[in-house]
Amino acid sequence: MMKTVQYRPQGVCPAEIRFDLDGDTVRNVHFMGGCPGNLKAISKVTEGWTVEQIVKMFRGNTCGNKPTSCVDQLARAVQEAYEKENV
Repeated sequence: MMKTVQYRPQGVCPAEIRFDLDGDTVRNVHFMGGCPGNLKAISKVTEGWTVEQIVKMFRGNTCGNKPTSCVDQLARAVQEAYEKENV
């Protein structure tokens, strides 16, 4: 069953990340705010990826001197949403 998730990232430019979670598959990723070109590309690249793929690829990536990044926040968001659904 597909669920739409809204996530408030911390320490990055976008105010919100929205995506659909269908089991362990992530679809329709949208960042509200931030660098539009880069984030649209990330949304296209990750379409249909699993939570595990996103976490493995992006968790821990940083942006400049920040301890996180937009893709790190996406990884955290999908992992948190997946874990809430599968406890």
